[in-house]
Amino acid sequence: MPPIFVTSSGTEIGKTYVSAMLTRELKARAIKPLVSGIDEETFPESDPAQLLAAMGEPVTFANAGLVSRWRFKAALSPDMAAKREGRSIDFDELVEECVSAAAKHDPLVIEGVGGLMVPLDGTHTVLDWMKALDAKTGVAPLLVVGAYLGTISHTLTTLAVMRAEGIPPRAIVVSEAAPGPVPVEETAETIARFAGRVPVRALPRGGTLPLAGLF
Repeated sequence: MPPIFVTSSGTEIGKTYVSAMLTRELKARAIKPLVSGIDEETFPESDPAQLLAAMGEPVTFANAGLVSRWRFKAALSPDMAAKREGRSIDFDELVEECVSAAAKHDPLVIEGVGGLMVPLDGTHTVLDWMKALDAKTGVAPLLVVGAYLGTISHTLTTLAVMRAEGIPPRAIVVSEAAPGPVPVEETAETIARFAGRVPVRALPRGGTLPLAGLF
């Protein structure tokens, strides 16, 4: 199975919730190589903590490196958060880290950071990361989007970019991370009318959803 890359149309939408759910379902290894807004105090509620728990690993700050190699305190885009700490992200190292993990673990869930076009350094975005991985390993993208007002436009824009770049998602999950203006199922139905052959699934807040069959 190619590594599953979980991306999104934005941030705070539910990527980690879906990644953890998929990790448990597939009994997969999960990594989120880049994470911002994390320190020892906030770690128990962090994305890496959720992924460690999904893998059955001890949820301790000392184990954060099992999931996330590049960790930054500021809750900003990775390039900005790294700059605040006088650091930088080596894009080639990031890609090779994922390639190495994919060679060791099958299945592997890779969670991106923020939305599809979030900058990683001075010249690369999450989209570039996905494309570089796809060239080396093949990837199975999963697009997680929100159920908020405006998500339909954001979702279809992200879908159009992914298609144009040759990495269309295997599926779209509409995640009700917070109560939306309409039932999440209705939002998913609307997106599905414009998504062509890409399956669209609704995930109610706090719910579960079988996804393994899509990969």
